[in-house]
Amino acid sequence: MTRAPSNLLAVRSLLLTYLNVDPDTVRTADLEPAEVGIVGDPAHRGGYHCGSDRVVTNDYSVVESPRDTAGLTLDATALDVGGFDVRSAGRTHTLPSFSLWCVGQCAANAADTRDIREIIYSPDGTTVKRWDRLGKRTSGDDSHRWHTHFSFFRDATKAGRDQRPLFRRYLSSIGLLEDNDMTPEEHTWLATVHKNLTVLDGRNPVGQIYTRMAEGRDDTGAPVTGHPNLKSLGAQLTALQAALTVFSGRDFTDEPAVVQGVLSGLTPEKIAAAIPPTLAKQVADELARRLVV
Repeated sequence: MTRAPSNLLAVRSLLLTYLNVDPDTVRTADLEPAEVGIVGDPAHRGGYHCGSDRVVTNDYSVVESPRDTAGLTLDATALDVGGFDVRSAGRTHTLPSFSLWCVGQCAANAADTRDIREIIYSPDGTTVKRWDRLGKRTSGDDSHRWHTHFSFFRDATKAGRDQRPLFRRYLSSIGLLEDNDMTPEEHTWLATVHKNLTVLDGRNPVGQIYTRMAEGRDDTGAPVTGHPNLKSLGAQLTALQAALTVFSGRDFTDEPAVVQGVLSGLTPEKIAAAIPPTLAKQVADELARRLVV
């Protein structure tokens, strides 16, 4: 029997939490529970609203992508979202604006859209359009003038991948949700990481590791001698800084030694060949003068 998978039920719950503004009253301005569907009615056959017990021969939701063929289970893999009209951050947000935002994210190939096969929607309540990741269709029936259809590749549903990130980003973009990137579980994980990274005094596992590294001990408390630790590296850096300070004040150029080294490798012939004619005459006159003296 076709069933609603938990990952799409989570998306449904998220949308109703923020777009069903008055949950105690049924009204056209709100997104009501009856307007967010996953499993097709009993007469529905074929398509992403059906699981393996309701698909038909050559069902497009099974045969057109290996992701669907490999992911076929009893789970439906589609979500219908009905009309709403909510005010947030000084603007009115409706089903058409929601649909256009989602299509834009899919067209841009945002990471959290890659499990979406298609979106059938109306940008204006009159014209019906279809964004199809596989590029096979461009429209849908008139019922999509008042509801938007999302199809998810069946392998994503079979794997149970969380499909909420895209919809959290939408709710955040219109100002209804502050943090659109993390689930409650992710918040808990981040809080734990933050605590462990900011309390490095030995009261938690990360702090204990840091302390052992600084002291040069292994996880049993025994000294580590085979490689540097933070303590030994600090001492080496201090010694290196001291040595650099001493050498920075020295003049390492010994000009007489440099001249002597150059002259020792030259023969009289090489010296004569290197002197320009005018300078050679001056040198010869000076040498003659010195010999007479």
